[in-house]
Amino acid sequence: MFTIITTQILKMLLLLLTGYACYRFGLIDQNGNKSLANLLLMVVNPVLAVTALQTDYEPRLVSGLLLSFALAFAAHLIGIVLSSLLIKKTGNPDYSIERFSAMYSNCGFMGIPLVQSILGSEGVLYLTAYMTVFNLLSWTHGMILMTGKATWADLKKGLFSPMILASTLGLILFFTQIRFPAMIGDTLDYIAAMNTPLAMIIAGVSVAQTDLLQMLRNKKLYLVAFLKLLLMPALVLISLMLLHTGSVAACAILIAAACPAATTCTAFSLRFQKNYRYASEMYAFTTLCSLATIPLFVYAAERLLV
Repeated sequence: MFTIITTQILKMLLLLLTGYACYRFGLIDQNGNKSLANLLLMVVNPVLAVTALQTDYEPRLVSGLLLSFALAFAAHLIGIVLSSLLIKKTGNPDYSIERFSAMYSNCGFMGIPLVQSILGSEGVLYLTAYMTVFNLLSWTHGMILMTGKATWADLKKGLFSPMILASTLGLILFFTQIRFPAMIGDTLDYIAAMNTPLAMIIAGVSVAQTDLLQMLRNKKLYLVAFLKLLLMPALVLISLMLLHTGSVAACAILIAAACPAATTCTAFSLRFQKNYRYASEMYAFTTLCSLATIPLFVYAAERLLV
């Protein structure tokens, strides 16, 4: 199990280094990186949300999926309350990036391969519930957090964002069991497969513009990493145990909550003119640290929740 997790994380780090090299050799500049971020947010991520739900319908799976939605909302609520209490806004211009990184996990392109390798296709189905809740909250609450505005227009924009629409479409197709024709389905699978490499290249280009030694001296990175990788998943694990929700669904939710900070924060930071370099540092640092923390929670999930 440790080998599977380590291999997956090392693959993503190699992709990040590819983005780093592309920037250093002048193949991608900041404007190009912003375009890639828009492509990831507006096209690739929504396609992934739809294709993940192209699976067979079973009553048992529906019960697990509904449970997963409830557990996913609870897990995100824990993250939101925790980060809001422990990451102060006063005198901190980057508080929105720190809170977003502590609240929202890399549940898509890191969570999917991990859950697939450990829990199989059933675990991935339940993970889509966490991804859907993540999309709903990150494109509403997360967008408000990053922009500093809470108008109805912003909320409406978030609710009708590509990710929310794609997640809704995916659920409709799942419950109606409508499948795409082979040619369209294969094309969408190709696009969805871009998710991991594209997200990592975007992060790598942003990291290439930072001082790595200075990054490691930033004490706030360690606080966010502690909240995201240890305290939040520990509270989620305790909550799942108290609720006696021992199941594959609960295990999938815990693994998703234990994933490092979401690359969506970097993409949002680029899109909304925030400190995208800091967001990339947060992502890269938590990804490195997760090499040690994720196996702990995977082991706990297998022993305590299944």
